[in-house]
Amino acid sequence: MVEYRSTGPLQPGDRAPNVVLDAITREGKIAIDDFRGHKPVLVGLFRGLHCPFCRRHIAAMAQLKGALNEKGVESLTVVNTPIERARLYFRYHPLPNLLAAADPERISHRAFGLPNLEFTENEDDWPHKLGMPTVTAMRIDMPGELPEPMNPIVASEYLDKTDGYEITDDDNRMIATGMGQLIGQFLLDRDGVVRWCFTEAAPDGRNMFRAPAPDEVMSAASQVAH
Repeated sequence: MVEYRSTGPLQPGDRAPNVVLDAITREGKIAIDDFRGHKPVLVGLFRGLHCPFCRRHIAAMAQLKGALNEKGVESLTVVNTPIERARLYFRYHPLPNLLAAADPERISHRAFGLPNLEFTENEDDWPHKLGMPTVTAMRIDMPGELPEPMNPIVASEYLDKTDGYEITDDDNRMIATGMGQLIGQFLLDRDGVVRWCFTEAAPDGRNMFRAPAPDEVMSAASQVAH
């Protein structure tokens, strides 16, 4: 497969590359070019299913599928999880009409310019390096899911326990090379050109572990659908 690389997250006006991946929720392959020339598509690039925040972002994106389809916009979820592990997960945690692809090598993440953050002892160089003191000083506030604001590590452990999610050998392999993989969502028009995006690579890390508000996504979809 051709390896695409970008110097930073793709921005509105950039043309998306044609990444080809294994489909999770159906047989065969899924390619960005499957949509080009036909209809706009919202592409969500996530860490593996080992990431509890990503599991929630994927579910939130799936909930918007019907509304997006009404506007003529498709959606594609990409996860950094081996194909068989991903298929097993979605078999037991089905999301109706979810179109998903597996990308254990994170080819699409690199192609769309999402950095793989390196965690360091104390050096910060956003969005490429982040010191552990900075990580542990962060607080994630998820009312209704977390009992109080927690740092990402503690929050992740709490949510995994709540979800009953057990980390497998496949998950550990993904974590070993992509624990710091930043994520994002990109809305492509019919020509495969980015018209809107939301990424964790935003300045100062203000979008870390966050997903865009549904209203923001639908507003962007309304613009690209016309």
